[in-house]
Amino acid sequence: MSNNSQKFSRMMKSSGIAEPVIRTFLSYYERLVKGEKGVLPESEIMPPSADKIAKYEEIGSYRSLAMLKKIVVIKLNGGLGTSMGLTRAKSLLPVKGNMNFLDVITRQILAARASSGYDLQLLFMNSYNTEEDTVQYLQKYPDLARQNLPISFVQNRFPRIRQQDLTPFEAQDSSQMWNPPGHGDLYTALAADGLLDKLIESGYRYAFVSNADNLGATVDTAIAGWMEEKGVNFLMEVCERSEVDKKGGHLCEDKDGQLLLREVAQTPVEDQDRFQDISYYKYFNTNNLWIDLKALQWELISSGGVFLLPLIVNPKTVNDVPVYQLETAMGAAINVFTNARAMHVPRQRFAPVKKNTDLLAIWSDAYELNDQYQIVLRRGLASPPQIELDDAYYGTIDQMLERFKDGVPSLMDCSHLKLKGDISFGEDVICEGKVSIQAQEAIHIKSRMLTGEISL
Repeated sequence: MSNNSQKFSRMMKSSGIAEPVIRTFLSYYERLVKGEKGVLPESEIMPPSADKIAKYEEIGSYRSLAMLKKIVVIKLNGGLGTSMGLTRAKSLLPVKGNMNFLDVITRQILAARASSGYDLQLLFMNSYNTEEDTVQYLQKYPDLARQNLPISFVQNRFPRIRQQDLTPFEAQDSSQMWNPPGHGDLYTALAADGLLDKLIESGYRYAFVSNADNLGATVDTAIAGWMEEKGVNFLMEVCERSEVDKKGGHLCEDKDGQLLLREVAQTPVEDQDRFQDISYYKYFNTNNLWIDLKALQWELISSGGVFLLPLIVNPKTVNDVPVYQLETAMGAAINVFTNARAMHVPRQRFAPVKKNTDLLAIWSDAYELNDQYQIVLRRGLASPPQIELDDAYYGTIDQMLERFKDGVPSLMDCSHLKLKGDISFGEDVICEGKVSIQAQEAIHIKSRMLTGEISL
């Protein structure tokens, strides 16, 4: 072990980080020392062949309520939503009426339990930033506390690395010395405290993993049933890429026919145009993943507890010091598991809230909450409205709450909404077709039908 590796090891041990996590980090660190940057050039990959993509519409016969007793739902809940002006767990954002993400997710699970009679398991993978807020909020649902296994587990953390000499980055504020290792840490975090073994011992076979902010990601037992029948160990839900998805990770395969996930951070500068070509790489990763827990357990046993994924070396600057953050994406496990597959699913299973434009769409009547607490597009709508907001007035969640506190415009018949200027809304505002509003001064709109280009 090199001198620097020993420094990192001591640093992580003194912070109480588990031995398998330390060995995982050091394995990635040695890759960095050898010059690996996690780059996946165009010359090594190609679009996935059609036979690698299963079709969601063909698996309905595998749907069975009894499968719920074998499924654990894991929600990735580590984000603070800083891009939306938040400093707390993003999942505490109001999303529909007076309910936030945690409310919707929890009620989905409780509704599934009530209708099926099976104890569908719910777990949140929190970060060290979101654990306390999440656990405290979920106390309002005592039924969750009755499940046999914990409601949450905490994502690990990796030390930041100085770019100049690849030594540990040091800072007066010790929290700045660490970075989240990406959601690829899921596999190591599940195993580190024995939680994976406990799930399997309790009879759970499949994990359905998704982002907490993707309200379209609901349990479908047909997928788990199909995996069981076909012997599939890992499945990634994919959708066809559109212009808004072109910078997200896309599905591909290598020259040996193994499926891969390539992220933008893994793509050389000269390949960026091809990366964003949605007619060439047609499918993107929704981050809705299905994992055979026994297959994961075996992979960990056979590798000595170290589950290595393709490395993402993320350059950052902290306190004016250039650093590296070592990260991984959980979808990259598609090239680790044997018999891994992708499945083309409807766009309705991908309804993320990444920006305030997404949040406004969910707030509006373009989406509705059904009796199973699922957020779905209103019947008859094939896609949500495209929304453009002026960052100067809608850039943070506080600005959004202020300008829509008296009402959210009807968008069910609106294909495109663009707001430029300080515009707030009251009751009974209906937008139809393409609507573009430009305000020269602060205005408040209520009781009005809007269509076309409007200057106020």
